[in-house]
Amino acid sequence: MDVGELLSYQPDRGAKRQREEDGGAAGGEEDTRGGKQQRGLSVRHREAAGTEGGFDMRETEEQSGDRKKILEKLMDQDGEEPEAEPVDESSVKKMILTFEKRSYKNQELRIKFPDNPEKFMESELDLNDIIQEMHVIATMPDLYHLLVDLNSVHSLLGLLSHENTDVAIAVVDLLQELTDIDTLQESEEGAEVLIDALLEGQVVALLVQNMERLDEQVKEEADGIYNTLAIVENMAEFRPGLCTEAAQQGLMQWLLKRIKAKMPFDANKLYCSEILAILLQNNDNTRELLGEMDGIDVLLQQLSVFKRHNPSTAEEQEMMENLFDALCSCLMLPANRDRFLRGEGLQLMNLMLREKKMSRTSALKVLDHGMIGPEGADNCHKFVDILGLRTIFPLFMKTPKKMKKTRASEKEHEEHVSSIIASMLRNLKSQQRSRLLNKFTENDCEKVDRLMELHFKYLEAVQQADKRIEGEKHEMVRRGEILDDGMEDEFYLRRLDAGLFVLQLICYIMVEISNSGISQLQQRVHQILNLRGGSVKVVRHIMREYAESIGDGKSDEFKEAERKRIMDLVDSF
Repeated sequence: MDVGELLSYQPDRGAKRQREEDGGAAGGEEDTRGGKQQRGLSVRHREAAGTEGGFDMRETEEQSGDRKKILEKLMDQDGEEPEAEPVDESSVKKMILTFEKRSYKNQELRIKFPDNPEKFMESELDLNDIIQEMHVIATMPDLYHLLVDLNSVHSLLGLLSHENTDVAIAVVDLLQELTDIDTLQESEEGAEVLIDALLEGQVVALLVQNMERLDEQVKEEADGIYNTLAIVENMAEFRPGLCTEAAQQGLMQWLLKRIKAKMPFDANKLYCSEILAILLQNNDNTRELLGEMDGIDVLLQQLSVFKRHNPSTAEEQEMMENLFDALCSCLMLPANRDRFLRGEGLQLMNLMLREKKMSRTSALKVLDHGMIGPEGADNCHKFVDILGLRTIFPLFMKTPKKMKKTRASEKEHEEHVSSIIASMLRNLKSQQRSRLLNKFTENDCEKVDRLMELHFKYLEAVQQADKRIEGEKHEMVRRGEILDDGMEDEFYLRRLDAGLFVLQLICYIMVEISNSGISQLQQRVHQILNLRGGSVKVVRHIMREYAESIGDGKSDEFKEAERKRIMDLVDSF
């Protein structure tokens, strides 16, 4: 092959055409070039077409670059959209007015075409959309006054009874977000205005009516109930005083009904137990209301499940503890002690103590609440009659080891047991009192030995706490700080935490049994005191302090009589 042939040589293109026909990569390559090469063209034409294809390719690259830029711009705009329209007073006003218009329009169409949903369906969707948009107001609690000024709180409350439960649930979701406790605390002023308007519109009564019609088999409606309870919790945390009003507006009745409903355990039942415990906290009005609604029986029925079975999950355990807390709260009211007695609450608690399940710790707490003070006298007598002494004294003699699961401390257990025995010593008369005192003489006074063991255990703990507190006081005086009443109260609370209250109860039991007229008991108490270097003076000092702090919230006559009784016991110790 000479030079001329070499120069004019063209490679065979058959193979390439074949790949193109096969739809191979080459075909794809030609397409991207603009697909302008035609098979029959001469080399020159092909070359020209090739340069044209190259121009086309550049053009396409530029276009795709432009498209990318436009897309990025759109994306940026999309990300910036909320910023583009800042949430300020005028935009919130605009939103509220749109809500009012859509609400009115929907109402109008529903009245006009009650049997033709197609006519009002669109307006309902629009209404739902604006309610969703209004969630943004929850980020601006200082603008809550606009909701009140423009009367939209009233409109929102009206929608809680809307024929379409989806709309009512959307309003519940909005109210739940508006009343979120963290949001309320951001703007005290805005929160006050909103809560006042809600209460004025009888929000709890309307929420309860709405819950009555919701079906918890439908997930959205079950969530609606959960969010409704969250609204109540938020408002109660912000303004505890509204608990009485809420309970009277049908909430208490609904909660009791829901708690005893034969439904599988779920998050809503747990939340109901929580709200019930909140309503009853430090509130005699709600306790009275629950008693009148036979709520004590409902609580006892629900708790009886845990007599022989432990809760199966941590959530169920939490519900059990909430119900026990609610029961303890109720027993602070004397009238409920009788209801508890008639409802055989003592028998149930006694069984729980014997069964050694998780409920045992809380049952002990309930007994303590039911038997304390002069109002607990009937329960004390009944407890002895149902052979409760056989249950309580083994718990006094030995603190159970398995208390980790119930999150209860050894001190808590010993405090409740000591308090129950002290209450019985205070309240029992005649035959029942003799039965109690005989327990202390059994088995060579082993109960007295245990009592003295606890006395020295808690005496040491309190003395250590006193030492630390004295050190802190000296340090404060050295720095020139003033010891005001607030600090003194704090120090006293720390002493109680260290075990002062348990120590006071134990000393009270010691003084009571020493004055029981059974010389054997008195001798044993003094014998162990002397043996372990204890002192009658220390016991008297502890009892005087106990007498001073007794009977908070009781009448002055009761306080005086009780103090005198304790001091008489101390003097003859």
